[in-house]
Amino acid sequence: MQKASPGYSTRNTKRVKSTPFLALLQDVTATRLAKTHKNVQSEAAASRCGNNVLRKTVEPLEYYRRFLKENCRPDGRELGEFRATTVNIGSITTADGSALVKLGNTTVICGVKAELAAPPVDSPNKGYIVPNVELPSLCSTRFRPGPPGEEAQAASQFIADVIENSQIIEKEDLCIANGKLAWVLYCDIICLDYDGNILDASTFALLTALKNVQLPAVTVNEETGLSEVNLKQKNPLIIRKHPVATSFAIFDDTLLIVDPTAEEEDLATGTVTIVTDEEGRLCSVHKPGGSPLTGAKLQDCITRAVTRHKEVKKLIDKVIKSIQPK
Repeated sequence: MQKASPGYSTRNTKRVKSTPFLALLQDVTATRLAKTHKNVQSEAAASRCGNNVLRKTVEPLEYYRRFLKENCRPDGRELGEFRATTVNIGSITTADGSALVKLGNTTVICGVKAELAAPPVDSPNKGYIVPNVELPSLCSTRFRPGPPGEEAQAASQFIADVIENSQIIEKEDLCIANGKLAWVLYCDIICLDYDGNILDASTFALLTALKNVQLPAVTVNEETGLSEVNLKQKNPLIIRKHPVATSFAIFDDTLLIVDPTAEEEDLATGTVTIVTDEEGRLCSVHKPGGSPLTGAKLQDCITRAVTRHKEVKKLIDKVIKSIQPK
């Protein structure tokens, strides 16, 4: 039996004398039929896609609920699944310590700059840690140029609370000479690409950048009172605790999803961020209003946060180990 060309019926088996022109005509016809079939499929797919896009635009919450009923999310993740997380340290060569963190599409960079200053009058044996979170207009259209907005200020305060509550660094370790000289650590966290969950990414970047800090040895001359800096001798910071933040979005007052995107944060009825350390100790709970959480739901969040901490800590240790001289 003669082999049928694509798009032709095999009912008529009468042999036809083949010519180059006939063969060319068959090829052209088959190609056109294949393209037509492909276009029909594409138009159908585009129609389905267009309906989904329209539904997502007109009724975004209902669009998300359809996925949540199936215990999944539009980006393909399960409700308890985090986005891919990567970290790179030493990204800023002019800083004393730095780290770049990507949490899905959310990208933040933290640079730590150390300066010398007189310690506080009321705490002469302590240094300073000054965090600042910036959400520039370049990272998302939701932010506008100008002074820090409400969300940036809230993020900066959150990071300051994490530093204070977790005791990531003892401020006494930053004192060089009691009442005379101490280190000031300026921790600037800048969002390069915003897609939600800025608190987790910022905390992660801060911790990794601090672990990357190398401070020169400084002594104070007792006779002259002047400080002497030895740039050839540098020492790492003493990191006392390793706080890691884990954020959840609350849907319809009951459903919890981890690591929300910007769109999920906008649709959620509330959010909560749990900060734990390597000992499983609860450092802080940040809940800026929204739907209340039952004791059982809150405990579930804490349990998941402890598990997440182990994953993040393992990733940090792996990256730091990879750059250490062998």
